[in-house]
Amino acid sequence: MSTTKIAFIGAGSVVFTQGLLTDLFAFAELRDIHVALHDIDPERLATAHGAARHIAARSGTTPRVTAHADRREALAGAHFVINIVQVGMGESTRTDFDVPARHGVRQTIGDTLGIGGIFRALRTFPLLKALGADIAELCPDAWLLNYTNPMAMNVQYLTAATGLTRVVGLCHSVYWTLRDLSDLLDVPYQEVTYRAAGVNHQAWLLRFEHNGADLYPRLDELIAAEPQLRRRVRVDMYRRLGYYPTETSEHSAEYVPWYLHHDSEIERLRLPVGAYLGIVDENVALYEKTRDALATGSPLDVEGTMEYAPQVIHSIVTGTPRTIYGNVPNHGLIDNLPATGTVEVPCLVDASGVQPTRIGALPAQCAALNRGYLSMNDLVVRAALEDDPRSVRQAAMADPATAAALPVERIWELCDDMVRAHGELLQPSLRATGLL
Repeated sequence: MSTTKIAFIGAGSVVFTQGLLTDLFAFAELRDIHVALHDIDPERLATAHGAARHIAARSGTTPRVTAHADRREALAGAHFVINIVQVGMGESTRTDFDVPARHGVRQTIGDTLGIGGIFRALRTFPLLKALGADIAELCPDAWLLNYTNPMAMNVQYLTAATGLTRVVGLCHSVYWTLRDLSDLLDVPYQEVTYRAAGVNHQAWLLRFEHNGADLYPRLDELIAAEPQLRRRVRVDMYRRLGYYPTETSEHSAEYVPWYLHHDSEIERLRLPVGAYLGIVDENVALYEKTRDALATGSPLDVEGTMEYAPQVIHSIVTGTPRTIYGNVPNHGLIDNLPATGTVEVPCLVDASGVQPTRIGALPAQCAALNRGYLSMNDLVVRAALEDDPRSVRQAAMADPATAAALPVERIWELCDDMVRAHGELLQPSLRATGLL
């Protein structure tokens, strides 16, 4: 293989870009790679470029690092494309919270399901379609590693709208769930055997063992002895469904109708409504800190992230086998979930690429929740593919948390207000309002 070229699309997400680069440069075999950074914001692109050169110098590596305002230049000849774009940035995220809040809809993160997830997807799809077309022309054999949320909707749309087949969505939720559970039970993570599967941000821990012994009974004992653990949504869901969910309580609360609509549940489970807006502010502050440090020549405080993308790249380039969790089309992987949906399963990665593991059937109660999740996703993707603005409203009607909060007339009014608020970020065919 020629020099491995990795294109970062949305490199202006500087903090995340720094972590990925630190992980990449830690692999000796990847020290001479070509990193091509792209962003539409000149200042953020320059900051990312400066940070990349700083990290390379600090790690003693000699990569080629280039910055490109033109996406096609960054993509030309790439072997890997990492998508970390956030269309609309913080302003659109605030819209995703503020407009629904005026209608009485509560959200905590708003990036996966719910009204926030729907419109985050709809304003991202035009970019994904254009990106897919560029990849097909300029680097057709590249692996597209997607980090942009809503993960499952974006991967489904990418594969349906562009025809690309080397697409995998990457998320750290399974990894960090197992790290946290291992710490909670005082078991070395490296000694834990596990298997999870489902959908992104709502997968299930199907196997959880240490030295061949099931760890679930130990977790049950700890939960029974610690009342504060029972004040977490994911623990509450685990106790009722029998399998631990692989995403935080803040995320998990948004994907079901049981929690956010009830004041008593918000208090019992300590749910931080609107929490993601604080994260947005923190990310802006971290970006500004990085920008200012580079301007003054101060050292950057950057650590590795243990993210999957650098591991995937290393395995494909070197043939080193490893298992990661990937979001891929459900082509016979999980029997009792829709074939058109995106599922999250273990994937073997080596020189042959990313190879998903067939799971079979999920436990019925877990599959029931996942099917509702994927049905809503399907309506959002169909809205974009078929230029059908009514499908946007139908997706909101099918969303558990939105349906628990509002009657159908108000759901349609909310969608109209969101369309007006996001305006030209949506594809023209979906900007219609007053459809009844």
